[in-house]
Amino acid sequence: MGIESVSQWLNYQEVADLLGVSKGKVARLVEDKQLFSVRIDKEPMIPSEIIVEGEPLASIRGTLIVLEDAGFNSEQAAEWLYEYQEELDETPMQSLVRGRKSAVRRLAQSLAI
Repeated sequence: MGIESVSQWLNYQEVADLLGVSKGKVARLVEDKQLFSVRIDKEPMIPSEIIVEGEPLASIRGTLIVLEDAGFNSEQAAEWLYEYQEELDETPMQSLVRGRKSAVRRLAQSLAI
């Protein structure tokens, strides 16, 4: 399934408005792995569920770093976050939103591309 299951995508300006920052700051948050984006029709888009109560989902950064260490590029990491994982009985993103970052990171650490 992957990123096709994302219910709502936001462009950088929409994220900037939600976070109360500039579009440039959103780009820096993506560079720092506090957010991630996927190109859709050539425009970088951010899944809405990684903005929680006006802040980036705290568990995203560390999870993206673990996936990068396992050899994932940013597109592969985004895809993995939205693929059903039997070990979690849901997608990693669903687990992260529910506060289950340790389980997600343990699974991510077991991967290698």
